[in-house]
Amino acid sequence: MSDEAPELRASDADRERVAEVLRDALAEGRLDMEEFEERLDATYKARTYGDLAPITRDLPVGAVAVPKVDMVKRPGAAGSWSDRIVGGEGSSTWGVAVLSGFQRKGRWTVPRRFNCFAFWGGGEIDLREANFADGVVEINCVAIMGGVEVVVPPGVEVEVRGIGIMGGFDHREDGAPGDPGAPRVVVTGFAFWGGVGVERKLTRTQKQELREERRRERLERREQRRELRSSARDESYEGHRRMLEEHRDLWRHGHSEPGARREKSRERDED
Repeated sequence: MSDEAPELRASDADRERVAEVLRDALAEGRLDMEEFEERLDATYKARTYGDLAPITRDLPVGAVAVPKVDMVKRPGAAGSWSDRIVGGEGSSTWGVAVLSGFQRKGRWTVPRRFNCFAFWGGGEIDLREANFADGVVEINCVAIMGGVEVVVPPGVEVEVRGIGIMGGFDHREDGAPGDPGAPRVVVTGFAFWGGVGVERKLTRTQKQELREERRRERLERREQRRELRSSARDESYEGHRRMLEEHRDLWRHGHSEPGARREKSRERDED
């Protein structure tokens, strides 16, 4: 396991390769059953390459190569955004929060330019389920002793141009490449003693799909762990059984020869 990228997430295939190394080590007698089970549990609980590295470091075939990872996000399915860029006018073009709050979320159409103002209040602009009036939309935020949160879905390109004085604009999502055909969201404005945050979140459907996928992975890993343990115990039991049979055969052979010699000696004495 390479130490160059210990923070990268390990895949199921990586965990299975480590489990195979542990199984070979058990069969060769390098690990006893207790050590094997402890390391196997740690393998299936590992989340990153850094978690997997110590598990096989003291074994002869303990180096599991870290694959090269393409850090550029791949585009989504072709045409996945075409139905959401609908043209026309937006369903809402402004929002105001003065000692209060406002929300734009769910199914709505983002106009080419959306203006919002927050003074001692807060606003939430959620684009995860929204349609877009154009391929490029601008969200202009003015926050004075207040805040505005802009939530975008995965795949949308974000450009942040706002200015903060004794406040701030969140630039964490600025410059991340978007999917082909996805809209571009430009966040502009001004924050004084306030802030404008930009955060990328999954949609409800994507969250549900992710939960289902993780549940399936847990069930598969649990079944694989059971099968691997069962197979390892069977192999260990078979090895011990063969060893006992060999010892029994040696014991019988060692005791049968003196007995035969005593029988022949008695026959000579009788003659």
